[in-house]
Amino acid sequence: MPELPEVEVVKKSLDKAVTNKTIKRIKIHDVNLRYKINKMEVKKVNGLKILRIKRRSKYLIFFFNKDLAMLVHLGMTGKFIIIKKNIQRQKTSFYYEINKTNSKHDRLEFLFSNKLKLIYNDIRKFGFIKFFSAKSISKNPHLNLLGPEPLDNKFNLMYFKKYLVGRKRNIKDLLMDQKFVSGIGNIYANEILFLSRIMPTRKVSSLKIKELKKILIFTKKVLKKAIFLGGSSIKDFSNVSGKKGKFQQVFKVYGKIGHNCSNSDCTGLIKKIVIANRASFLCPKCQK
Repeated sequence: MPELPEVEVVKKSLDKAVTNKTIKRIKIHDVNLRYKINKMEVKKVNGLKILRIKRRSKYLIFFFNKDLAMLVHLGMTGKFIIIKKNIQRQKTSFYYEINKTNSKHDRLEFLFSNKLKLIYNDIRKFGFIKFFSAKSISKNPHLNLLGPEPLDNKFNLMYFKKYLVGRKRNIKDLLMDQKFVSGIGNIYANEILFLSRIMPTRKVSSLKIKELKKILIFTKKVLKKAIFLGGSSIKDFSNVSGKKGKFQQVFKVYGKIGHNCSNSDCTGLIKKIVIANRASFLCPKCQK
């Protein structure tokens, strides 16, 4: 599933392509996504302008005039595709599938002027699109329980220490808990904990202040670098210009089972364990 850096890359791609554009109409090819699309809500978008696009955690929020907003979650295989003058299908979020994007999986088409189209394509249909009042965004049930953004100043040592009081979970689970901090998934949790030299199975109650500081520092460093490099292309993620993400080229542990540890002072080999049904990659020698 695309994590914060990949969704941020998609947001930036869409910003360039469709912000300040007016939607002439929307074609619905399939309403059966994770949540059934409300056709009456979709009709309200006809004739409206996309004022801005925001990312919150792993969600995209499109803001229109007339107090309307559209919430999008890409699920496992959701992607937006730009078509200019019926010539080229340019992917913004093709992350999961190896095969080329097939138009039979197009679920919605947003039609603009000058033959510009924005298509939502989703093979497995785990993504969703919902509409709501922009003024009520803070009360939206998908968003109102999310923790702070990891790149915000609110995600700091004071918040971290306060949140850990009385908790007995392991640190890997906590980093992936969207109520604690929003947007981090399995890939980046692995990378953050390796760079922090902390075992993913460590109980949060055992973490020292200096270790919490390391986690905060590397969370911000890893995510910023991933965004700068265009995200991680695990299978075939690419942005609107068709460029693949490059962060996977600098993975330290994710998917590197059996590789030598990249730390110069360590002779360990990367191993894989399973935590809460998710693969975790680590160096048993330098992660404690």
